[in-house]
Amino acid sequence: MFNLFKRKRTEEKNTNPSNDSTVSASELFEGEESTGSDELVETELSLHPDWKIAEEETYVYQFMNNDNPPLKPGQISLAGYEMKKLDPELAIGAFVRNSLDKKISFQQTSLLLVSENGQKLARKEFDLSKLGELPAQSSRPHAFIFNKNDLLVPLEELPTEGWRLAFELRKTPRKHSLDLAESWQKSMAEDDISKLEQFVDNLNAPKSGEVNFMGVKILESDEGNLHLTMLIRNGSEKNLNLQQLPLQVEDANGDIIAKGGFKLNDFEVKANTSKPWTFIFPKDMVLKEDYDLSQWKAYPIQ
Repeated sequence: MFNLFKRKRTEEKNTNPSNDSTVSASELFEGEESTGSDELVETELSLHPDWKIAEEETYVYQFMNNDNPPLKPGQISLAGYEMKKLDPELAIGAFVRNSLDKKISFQQTSLLLVSENGQKLARKEFDLSKLGELPAQSSRPHAFIFNKNDLLVPLEELPTEGWRLAFELRKTPRKHSLDLAESWQKSMAEDDISKLEQFVDNLNAPKSGEVNFMGVKILESDEGNLHLTMLIRNGSEKNLNLQQLPLQVEDANGDIIAKGGFKLNDFEVKANTSKPWTFIFPKDMVLKEDYDLSQWKAYPIQ
């Protein structure tokens, strides 16, 4: 393995690790749990087996590693110690640290370079299997190369101090669930609400970022109006606000039997939820008299 950061004994007094960035091992590795111990862990230097460096360089890495703060049990850490601007690339040297009492191996891992005030400076997904097996309670130096396209700010604007390398933790989307309007909550029996919740739970959740519409029920009133109940399904991580919704309904023969636009006031579907709503087509919006509702579908008009 190529050692990008050549160090000599004369540099010792200038080698001081940058900010340490730690996460719980459970946030990176499934099944890992905290030991509950408060005893701090000093991580011992571990050089990659392929590194061939002089004894004095090993001494310098040992010296730098000794300056790293101890970790709590069950933590994974990145402790940056050097930045090199190799226009158009950026090289970061950092210790990858493991306070678990067992060895670990990384796979594809997304990392961020952030400033002292939290600004994201660069982002890249690294193949950290190249790091090799990281022994229990150990600390291994590694070079991280960001290409020009990975930088979120110009190379010349990158701060040389106060930066840190950090794991980009991706939030696990919460389970797709029912979003029931207050008026529905007040008017529906608890048993009916439970059935509706179960119905939504049994559906395949929308794809990430997808919004779709599902027809649930359609009834004809005594006055000849059509009452259409739809599920508005929001698969994104942001709340959805609708101002108006044009809809049409087809019967079993594929004929459009009702068509109209609906204005919605303060209509919000929370992130990753499905919200039912009933749309009423007055008789004058019904386009066919003898329709067949043994099968039907309803959808927004593009």
